[in-house]
Amino acid sequence: MRLPIRPYSTALHISIWLLLTTLTTCMTPDETANLRASTRDLFYHGYDNYLFHAFPEDELRPISCQPQTRNADNPADIGLNDVLGNYSVTLIDSLSTLAILASDTDEGGKHGAHALREFQNGVKALVELYGDGSEDEDGQKTCGSRACGFDLDSKVQVFETNIRGVGGLLSAHLFAVGDLPINNYNPVSNGSISWPNDFTYTTQLLTLAHDLASRLLPAFSTPTGLPYPRVNLRHGIPFYGDAETGVCRVDGTSSGPREITETCSAGAGSLVLEFTTLSRLTGDFRFELAAKRAFWAVWERRSNVGLIGGGLDAETGSWSMPPLAGIGAGVDSFFEYAFKSSILLSGLGAPQPPSTASGNTDRGKEAFMHDPTAYLQVWEASHAAIKRHIYRSTSVSQFPYYAQSDLLTGAPRYTWIDNLSAYYPGLLALAGEVEEGVESHMLFSALWTRYAALPERWQIHSGGIDPNFKHWAGRPEFIESTWYLFQATKDPWYLHVGEMVIRDIRRRCWARCGWADLSDVVGGEQRDRMESFFLGETVKYLYLLFDEGHPLNKGDGAVVFSTEGHPLVIPDRLRSATYAGQNAKAAPPQEEGAIHAAPTCPAPPAPLPLTISHLANRGDLFHAAALTQLHLVPINPTRSSPLLEVSATSPGVSLQDVRSPTNYTFYPWTLPQTLIPPQGTSAVMKRSPVVSTLTFPNLNLDGEGGTTGPQIIGLGALQKVVEGVLINSLSNLRLSMIQQPKSVGIGGLREEEFRIQGIANWALGRDEKVMVTREAVRGVSAGDPHFSRVKDLEGVDLVVDAPASSALRGGGVEGEEDGDDLGEWEVEVTENGTLEGIWGELEAMVQGLLSSSGSLGAGFGDAGLGSAEVVREAGVMRHVIPAILPTGAGAAPLPPLLDSVNEDLMQVPAGALPIKSIFFLDSTLCPPYRLPAAVAKGYNVLIIRRGDCSFGEKLASIPSFAPSDEALQLVIILSVPESRSEGEQRNVAGQLIRPLLDEVQRTPNGFERRNALAMVMVDGDEETVGVLRGAARGFGAFDEGGKFVELKQDGESTGGKESETGLGVKRRYWFESMGVPIGNLIML
Repeated sequence: MRLPIRPYSTALHISIWLLLTTLTTCMTPDETANLRASTRDLFYHGYDNYLFHAFPEDELRPISCQPQTRNADNPADIGLNDVLGNYSVTLIDSLSTLAILASDTDEGGKHGAHALREFQNGVKALVELYGDGSEDEDGQKTCGSRACGFDLDSKVQVFETNIRGVGGLLSAHLFAVGDLPINNYNPVSNGSISWPNDFTYTTQLLTLAHDLASRLLPAFSTPTGLPYPRVNLRHGIPFYGDAETGVCRVDGTSSGPREITETCSAGAGSLVLEFTTLSRLTGDFRFELAAKRAFWAVWERRSNVGLIGGGLDAETGSWSMPPLAGIGAGVDSFFEYAFKSSILLSGLGAPQPPSTASGNTDRGKEAFMHDPTAYLQVWEASHAAIKRHIYRSTSVSQFPYYAQSDLLTGAPRYTWIDNLSAYYPGLLALAGEVEEGVESHMLFSALWTRYAALPERWQIHSGGIDPNFKHWAGRPEFIESTWYLFQATKDPWYLHVGEMVIRDIRRRCWARCGWADLSDVVGGEQRDRMESFFLGETVKYLYLLFDEGHPLNKGDGAVVFSTEGHPLVIPDRLRSATYAGQNAKAAPPQEEGAIHAAPTCPAPPAPLPLTISHLANRGDLFHAAALTQLHLVPINPTRSSPLLEVSATSPGVSLQDVRSPTNYTFYPWTLPQTLIPPQGTSAVMKRSPVVSTLTFPNLNLDGEGGTTGPQIIGLGALQKVVEGVLINSLSNLRLSMIQQPKSVGIGGLREEEFRIQGIANWALGRDEKVMVTREAVRGVSAGDPHFSRVKDLEGVDLVVDAPASSALRGGGVEGEEDGDDLGEWEVEVTENGTLEGIWGELEAMVQGLLSSSGSLGAGFGDAGLGSAEVVREAGVMRHVIPAILPTGAGAAPLPPLLDSVNEDLMQVPAGALPIKSIFFLDSTLCPPYRLPAAVAKGYNVLIIRRGDCSFGEKLASIPSFAPSDEALQLVIILSVPESRSEGEQRNVAGQLIRPLLDEVQRTPNGFERRNALAMVMVDGDEETVGVLRGAARGFGAFDEGGKFVELKQDGESTGGKESETGLGVKRRYWFESMGVPIGNLIML
């Protein structure tokens, strides 16, 4: 019997679902309020003790309750002296945190009012110490009780002084005048703002920021535009002047060793936010121009694979050795400022007319330096290079991570990750790459769960901590990313990450007078230092994480946080809506793979039924746990401290501070049971890729068939070239290979290919090629299945000798007036200009490796591997043009005259290529046009354009003729861009679809052609058209009436080298190992 549906059933089900959803909500308002209170306690325990025990010095020593000052006894102690400049840096760094806390609405706004008073008192105290930064009538700085502005004899690091000092002062100024929001603070200014503490604020902090930044400007007096790493706030940079016996000191004496001029990409390229804000607020554009030039000076030195290294010399611009690239220490904030600069600069015009601002007449370069789109393109290109060369996917690891790679090649070098890299997930979220950011953040969350802090450096392969980098300095990067990702996803999982961090800091870092660093995250030993960024950044991001209603969490203006966590904005009154179109043409060329539109952030996903959190339900949650070995953390970890009451000697440790609600394979360890899916399953980890090794015996044969020579890799067997490695001998060599999806340009039926990832224990980059000479493979058995050579049945290479000027002319015939000439086409030049991008690059490398004599003996180190042509003799150049063979019933094999299987055309002297008679027809050769019989009988090669009809119809427009060595052997089709379909236009640059001849070839009369014509198709870019036209001996076209007109080539256009032009066809081969192609191995 069917029961009637009661009207309250649906409502009851909805009510039950809502109740369960409420019960499994991440945190109640009371819980987040308690965490905000804990964060306030973190801040004031450090800040109040700093004011009492250390102010006005730079930092606090929280264990000994003493100030931390510069190390005057050891000037080489850059760990202290680079940061501490005797200008009360902790106070300056803390002002913006106080301003953010001033928007607190808990307990009726009591805490917010207290923070605002502290902010105003801090500003007043700072001005009393250093003056207001202004000058009197005599040009002298007004003085405070401690100094006249920042006229201090302190040698400091430019980068740290900028982000902590200049950025902190600017941010505090923006809060003070109301350009950055504070709840219930609405200053009305007529040039001055009166505060309750009997202080009148005008622009004192801005003037002090100008004073401090002005003292950094001498560091920018380098030939490269890269700033020196250090500067003396009073004396400038006298220590960078060379002296006969050393380096000049301020007092005129000399020191022994030369001052270090090495800076880092982050230090040189992370000044744009602060310096631009300062310039726009003051009208002094020296700062903005210097910072932008330094940024672009770094970017212009990126490697050929698009990577940025860590260290480079400010005077020479050369990269430091070893040349490493990553996302962490030394380079981190360069990427951050690339993206954030595109936000801050949006709507801003150039500071001055380019020629006036710099004295440089290169207006195009100066103009794009100010275009926010240019900075966005730098970020996009950087992110693409990082994803290709630094990102280690699940194909090589249990969980993805970012490692250290070779700057020049992208080859893997080290597998450690550092604490500073934890900023990157947040940057990805800000840039709209949320999924990648979520994935990256999971690894750091698992690491924090394991160690209750983040070690400075952690080794992926060993799963352990680098013994020299086992400390945690209170760094904010991980918390910063947690805040960004919560804003992007609204997933409660991130709130529990923040809860974990607070509980671990309280339990492990509390000291009687502040918060101490950890010198060992495993043993828990404390270090007597509290860096200024702990209050300036770490606590700030924690507070913003738990205060979802904060004005900075709700605004949509162009507010950016500096790399020191200081909010910066250029007020709307200083922005210009006309700039976007003003310099649009001045932007730099789009990097490969760059996005045209600004990135967008996806909307947060709806909460999951019952368990709410998407993060806790991810199938790869335990993959990161496996990589960080969380299963080794006991459920009741020995690292737990005893339960303690709050007292003068303890922060108070409760059961919640030491015990996980679940177990430590879940992370964060504070994750409640209600967020864990009751029947959740882990996705299967991807299997490790197939790795194979080819080991070659001694292939040095003596005259009797035996081996000779030592059983080691011979001298000269390997040569490093720009795009990879050249192998001259395989004897005793070991090649390490990894299996991956097949790339473009490699034939065969397999879906996978091998990539040589190492030679003799030396790792190669993903894009590095391995070239082996013909002599090197002669000793390998042709029937060896582990290393066999296979002919490519889809593609060949056209080897062409043409006049040196032909490629530059773009294919024009000199003296010709025909408006339909190929040379006047507006042909879009592609990146590689090839049929298949990979083969074009490889052939270019081959050309660069060949010397002018045609031998493979010398000059490899200086070879121009990026060029597709090599000068053989004055006025003649050899070119390699990749070509694709047709398929179908009408496809014909290459004739014996062209199919040079055993001859190495690259070794043939210039002017000696086998085919001389080439005819260039400026037509698509479609019906009703027909090729004159004289051309078919008198030329070996015919060149025509693609389009207007099928390939079969083109061949059918060629008359029948008796085969001979003088008659037509090959038809070359130029696939010019306008002839391609929309799908082909979107294809990879240089990659063409294989032509289809679906019917047998026919003559103009419709009969089946008895001797089918061979055909190939090439990418008809401007350079290729010019080369083939330059090599041709005959030229023709059809006039408007359809009549064939033979054109004449002016003799001067060939430079008198007509007899030396020619063409040949070179077969392609690839290597296989057990039937699997080796994608990056090429035989010369």
